[in-house]
Amino acid sequence: MSNEFKESINKAVNNANLTGALGKFSEAYKVNRAKAYEGIDFEELRGRIAELKSYAASHLEQLSDLFTQNAEARGAKVFRTSDPAKVREYILKIAQDNGVKSVVKSKSMATEEIHLNPYLEKAGISVGETDLGEWIIQLAGQTPSHMVMPAIHMTKEEVSDLFSKEINERLSSDIPRLVKVARNELRPKFLEADMGISGGNIAVAETGSIVLMTNEGNARLVTTLPKIHIALVGIEKLIANYADVATILKALPRSATAQLLTSYVSIITGPTPNTDGSMKDLHIILMDNRRSEMAADPKFKQALQCIRCASCLNVCPIFRLVGGHVFGKVYTGGIGTILTAWFDELKKSEDIQGLCIQCGACKDVCPGKIDIPDLIMEIRRRLVQEQGLPLLQKTIYAVVNNRKLFHGMLRAASVAGKPFTTGKFVRHLPLFLADLTDGRSLPAIAAEPFRDRFSTIKQPKCREKAAFYAGCLIDFAYPEMGEALVKVLNKAGIEVLFPQDQTCCGAPARYNGAYEVAAGN
Repeated sequence: MSNEFKESINKAVNNANLTGALGKFSEAYKVNRAKAYEGIDFEELRGRIAELKSYAASHLEQLSDLFTQNAEARGAKVFRTSDPAKVREYILKIAQDNGVKSVVKSKSMATEEIHLNPYLEKAGISVGETDLGEWIIQLAGQTPSHMVMPAIHMTKEEVSDLFSKEINERLSSDIPRLVKVARNELRPKFLEADMGISGGNIAVAETGSIVLMTNEGNARLVTTLPKIHIALVGIEKLIANYADVATILKALPRSATAQLLTSYVSIITGPTPNTDGSMKDLHIILMDNRRSEMAADPKFKQALQCIRCASCLNVCPIFRLVGGHVFGKVYTGGIGTILTAWFDELKKSEDIQGLCIQCGACKDVCPGKIDIPDLIMEIRRRLVQEQGLPLLQKTIYAVVNNRKLFHGMLRAASVAGKPFTTGKFVRHLPLFLADLTDGRSLPAIAAEPFRDRFSTIKQPKCREKAAFYAGCLIDFAYPEMGEALVKVLNKAGIEVLFPQDQTCCGAPARYNGAYEVAAGN
């Protein structure tokens, strides 16, 4: 973990506004999500979503062909590419060929993925975000911290400061007043824009339709008022059948914002008439950017089942502490870590993947049934495979794999660690070991390990016997837990056996991606 990244973590954790905003949201979300899913069999629903999205991931080329055929038959122009640079060039060419000076956008993570805004602005084209959250972070000069609620990390007081600067008037933090200001500022942009750019929540191959969901109606204005509409859609948004739209709509708002349905659902099938009677110029870009490679990877194919609800962020204890500007790149949180490794490069996920604590909360709520923790573990494994282990970790694992040496050093550590121990924890280690306690506390090593205490425990002779694998923590840090377990099992009529040759289970190495080292334990 780089020093710069550690500093960003410390800064986020100590930002009371950030942790307060995210904490309130996280608690409210859990309650509201439960209410939104009342009466719905979530497991059955996400099973259907996983099935239809898995099918799509297995047939991306065929569905792309079918979508292109049907969309073009209805008058849309479809551009397909795997290269983000070509997407940017295509959009700029359309803008320049049509004399476009101003663009309005609805929220689109795909445009964030290819860094479209600065590219167009560099070419002299004004780009205005129209989603309220996106407009807020555009004014702040920030990137989205959340895939659905890009400004969730900001307080209303911070927003009022931004708006005050924008309109040169001191505003209170009254939310209805701030929304009115946003409406007054954004409405003229829709009317003056030469081009509208949107993403797409769903792309239906059967009909060549794109589906857009918003709460503010901005996507509907972006796609109807300007004479040119460009929709940038990642090919993972493809589904085979129009009937399956309802299945995704049933889960997406409930998982994203704990709503039964968003305020606006727009389904665009071919160009629509402009206000002057002419037909809109509709361009749909199907972008690959390594999604096909991901689909061909047996391990990571399931990540394409993501419907971009960001529920994984909403329940993540790490996201709650540091937010998406730390826990993520363009895409944030657990799923963002996975997408970063593929849509950007594996190395770019190195720092952020280390934040995952493998609690599994994201896996439990994912409507796409993606095993996000397991995929992050696979990223760790591939990082180790590609880059190797740091010298300190190599040394530690070499010691751990030698049972006698490891246990001898743990016994020595129980004495040597006393000056650095506070209560039952080691808070700070010196010199080259300092990284081990940077951002975490280690359990203090017990003066007498469980393996030494075990022979002194008097047990009744029982008919049933059970071998106890204690692991390093119970054996050397929490021996009293082992003693308590023996008492409980004895009362249940079970005699406990403790094999003295047992050693580390390999979990520390495995959780750091060193699978081969773990296998040697």
